[in-house]
Amino acid sequence: MNDLSIAPLSAIQTVTTTDQVFESLYHALITFKLAPGTKVSEIEIAKALGVSRQPVRDAFFRLSQVGFLLIRPQRATLITKISSQAVLQASFIRTALETACFLDAVNTMTEDDFDEIRSLLAQQKTAIAADERSKFHELDDRMHQRICEMSGHGYAWALIQEQKAHMDRVRFLSLSFGQQTAFDQHLSITDALFARDADAVQKHLEEHLGRIKYILPQIREEHPQYFEDSDT
Repeated sequence: MNDLSIAPLSAIQTVTTTDQVFESLYHALITFKLAPGTKVSEIEIAKALGVSRQPVRDAFFRLSQVGFLLIRPQRATLITKISSQAVLQASFIRTALETACFLDAVNTMTEDDFDEIRSLLAQQKTAIAADERSKFHELDDRMHQRICEMSGHGYAWALIQEQKAHMDRVRFLSLSFGQQTAFDQHLSITDALFARDADAVQKHLEEHLGRIKYILPQIREEHPQYFEDSDT
């Protein structure tokens, strides 16, 4: 038998350098530390993050796949501007997938699951009080992800993530005025889940996820420089 140098499963690292670079850049993009319409360099990013160019190149490709970067051979890579059409299409797909997950969660969530969601809600409330918008955004996503996982459809969250990238920059900008509204809607959704009221869950979730359609024009008017010219 061959002497294979394979690490035990417990020692295998599941988070790669590329994953870390991707998450770091994704966060910088949705919080506008890297602004739409500007150029971005593999060399500069690699130097800033203290990594080689290969994981940055791989992360750039993944970011281009979700619509954040425009990679142009032999030319500078550009951070894409926000497309209103892409945001609305992503909202439609996310609502369909997440509604199916949440409706199943009505029957699958346990009391321990409810306690975990209550803890996330408490953390969201703390983030609002401190006006920590980035933290609130993170906790918002975490709550939605965990409910999808608790429904038995955790795999659906990967599909939702691919779509919601188009929404995330708009969602972050909306937190300058909409954190409390988002939190209140979370309370309505989770109260319905705790009561195992499927009709109310669907009603409140669709209202919550559909809100982006109504705030998008305001965000576009306040930040026209971040949107594609065809949107203005």
